[in-house]
Amino acid sequence: MNKKHGQISETIELNQIYGLFLRFVLKIASQMIKCPLKILSFVCLWVSQGLSQENKPIQIVLPEAQNWNLVPEGTNVRFRLRALGGKDNKISFKIAQGQLDEMEFDSTGLFEWTPDYALANRINLLRTVTVIFEAHNAHDESVTQTVDFKIQHVNQPPYVDDLRPFYVQYKSLNTYRIDLANSVHDDDDDPVVVVPITDQMPEGAKLNAQGELTWQPSQIQFNQLRSRPLYIEFYVEDQPTKARAKGRLKIEATQMDLPPTITVVPNNDYFKVKENATLNLKFYLADPNGDDDIATFDFVSDNQRTPKSALVKNTPNQYEFIWTPGYDFVRDPLDSLAVEVTFFIIDKSQNRGEHRVQFTVLNAVNEVEKDKYLYTQYRSALTNAFNLLSQLQDKEEDLKKDYRRAKKGKRNRSVVSASLGATTGLSGVLVPSGGSNRTLISTIGGTAVATIGTLEATEVIGKSTRDLLDRYNYVLEKKSEIQSKGDVFAREYALKSTRRTADFARKLDDFRVTMALKGLVALELDASWENKREATEKAIQRIFKDFSPLQEETVK
Repeated sequence: MNKKHGQISETIELNQIYGLFLRFVLKIASQMIKCPLKILSFVCLWVSQGLSQENKPIQIVLPEAQNWNLVPEGTNVRFRLRALGGKDNKISFKIAQGQLDEMEFDSTGLFEWTPDYALANRINLLRTVTVIFEAHNAHDESVTQTVDFKIQHVNQPPYVDDLRPFYVQYKSLNTYRIDLANSVHDDDDDPVVVVPITDQMPEGAKLNAQGELTWQPSQIQFNQLRSRPLYIEFYVEDQPTKARAKGRLKIEATQMDLPPTITVVPNNDYFKVKENATLNLKFYLADPNGDDDIATFDFVSDNQRTPKSALVKNTPNQYEFIWTPGYDFVRDPLDSLAVEVTFFIIDKSQNRGEHRVQFTVLNAVNEVEKDKYLYTQYRSALTNAFNLLSQLQDKEEDLKKDYRRAKKGKRNRSVVSASLGATTGLSGVLVPSGGSNRTLISTIGGTAVATIGTLEATEVIGKSTRDLLDRYNYVLEKKSEIQSKGDVFAREYALKSTRRTADFARKLDDFRVTMALKGLVALELDASWENKREATEKAIQRIFKDFSPLQEETVK
């Protein structure tokens, strides 16, 4: 306590001397450069505050704007990181983990990124991208900061290619279906419907949501078509965001008829899909007699585990097949499984149309369960380190007490020793002799000695101070080693992607070797010791600052 008080007094005296010297320099400087004393005082105060900041630990300052890390797709995010504290004002920044190709980040802390539209979709509306920033200076001081960018899905409107002309004939109900599969595109892969523009439609024509245009022109209308083609405009609207794009259709006089069809998007009869991957097919149904003539649309599969709920009806003429084979669909030892699905349509006249699609389901690793398993190993290692540090802390306190008690024992303990030599005693014995008794007396002689002396009690009775000091130093050294290597392990494998690498198992074994103690018997650690503090994620994070709990991505 006296030494500490002396250091404080010495610091105060140095500060007082520094203040007097600063005032003297200010007066001379103000006279030489003719600058007001208040301005120079402000400059010196600013410099002194900057110097005081250098004594603080280095830390990264994030932007203060609300929801600054919530970024819509296609929106440019740009900010500059700052760092405070440290022994050097020259801070260099870099991205330690999580950098994507589109991210730009220089050593001055300037970050710029425009998230691609493919990061999120209409099913996963929000995706989290984790980036770890690192700042360091020339004095080997460094700090990391984890930032979770939440990328919001931004819908893009559909667009329409050039359509093939609609050829109609006189005295006939002409039917035309806009090719939504190949002529209408949506980058978000959203289902689209057609919305007619009423004032663009010829009299008697009807355009439904599936893009089916029906029209039986009159004699006058047909004659006008023969002399001049007709152009009509319409909207295509994606679902469910209702974004629109305008299309244009040319109508000419002809005798072409449209056969009934089942159109599949994507236009393919064979697909490969991994387990737990979502397969999405869109079906557009057409009937020359009109939409009302369609009675049934369904499918049959050669594998009974293909669920009927995978076929979703959006409109009477537009369906979706959304199927996600589970991780148990392909069972070991198979590496793939072929499935054939036949989609069929039946109208009211019992006319039937079919479309066969073959799927090959590939066996895949359950990434979610694998990540949970790797995280369990990651957390278990840090939990063991947490408990071992707590036990070593308790042992440190016990060794302190034993060391103080052992030092006191040299002064206060004494030893009493007693030795027994020969003793002297008398005994009478009656011995018969010739009919009469004789009396004999036997004697034994000797000495007894008692000694009281003071010994080095800690070396004879108590514990050795040297042994206690060796064990105390070993406990301190082991605590420091486990803490430093635990911090490195927690920071290096804080992300899922880093735990998936091959180095994780090797580093895990190395960290476990670090926690092995030598001389367990000499340390006298209790095998039944239980930690009074529960190893929760928050408790582990207080010991190992870069520990990152497992978080599941949520969809909003």
